[in-house]
Amino acid sequence: MNETMAAGVHTVFVPASPGVRPISATLVRQIAAMGGDVSAFVPQSVASSLKTKFVG
Repeated sequence: MNETMAAGVHTVFVPASPGVRPISATLVRQIAAMGGDVSAFVPQSVASSLKTKFVG
C-alpha cells in the first residue's frame, strides 16, 4: 500500500516481540472501558487518560 501511494518512501516493518504481539489498541481500550488495569500495556500517562475517559 505504501509503495503504491508513495513509491519514493521506504517502509521498514519492525514486528513486536512475541510476548506483546497479541496486544492491540482495541484490546487495551476494551479492557479500560470495562474498568480493567491497562498499566502493564501502556505508559502511565495513557493509562491515566483512559481511566479518566472511561471512569469519568
